[in-house]
Amino acid sequence: MENITSSKLFTTRQGTVLLGVIAAVIAGIALLVYLNHYRSSVNATVQVLVAKKTIPQGLSGDVLAKSTSYYEVGQIPKGSVESGAITDASTLSGKVALADISPNSQLTESQFGAATGVVTQLSPTERAVVVSLGSPQSVGGQIAAGSRVDFWVTTSGQGAGGATRPIAKLLFQDVLVLGVDGGNVTLEATPRQAGQIIFASTNAQIWLALRPTIAKNSRPAVVGSVTGG
Repeated sequence: MENITSSKLFTTRQGTVLLGVIAAVIAGIALLVYLNHYRSSVNATVQVLVAKKTIPQGLSGDVLAKSTSYYEVGQIPKGSVESGAITDASTLSGKVALADISPNSQLTESQFGAATGVVTQLSPTERAVVVSLGSPQSVGGQIAAGSRVDFWVTTSGQGAGGATRPIAKLLFQDVLVLGVDGGNVTLEATPRQAGQIIFASTNAQIWLALRPTIAKNSRPAVVGSVTGG
């Protein structure tokens, strides 16, 4: 019975029209699916790092990755994404900008190269300065990259009656050691601190005091005698 009904459906005019309608509906659905897929592909965007302002040559990728003042995450049409475009700031670790990067430019892998030395650890407001110390002054060689130290100087001060006397002064606290090479210790400093450290290394004797992992700062101290006067 079902076969007879199916045969009549295919051979009658009404059946032919019905099949045509069904075919048209299926074709319409397929067209809609295709158009939606096409629109999605045309409108697809990719998250890419884009320079907000000029990124100067030599800027550390580590510093760049920690600050969004130089870049933002842009939604770039898929067809406009440049080759090697950077989508994750962590990939900049250990690299520096090889040339100035203009504002609104996509950040790409070819714009950055391997960096050496402590420059990758410095922000735009930080400097690296080296002091040459003997073994006692550098805590007997126990200071290493990553250590935190207090920076003391011994020099002369004016005592009662205008007489000069030797003093020890705590100049800076919690200073980061960037590296140690023999008796040369590289310290992280602000531009002003760098000048003070250079002056102290020229005109006084420097001593570093190694800090524990967890330490509290104290009031800047000036010691004028072995009893602390």
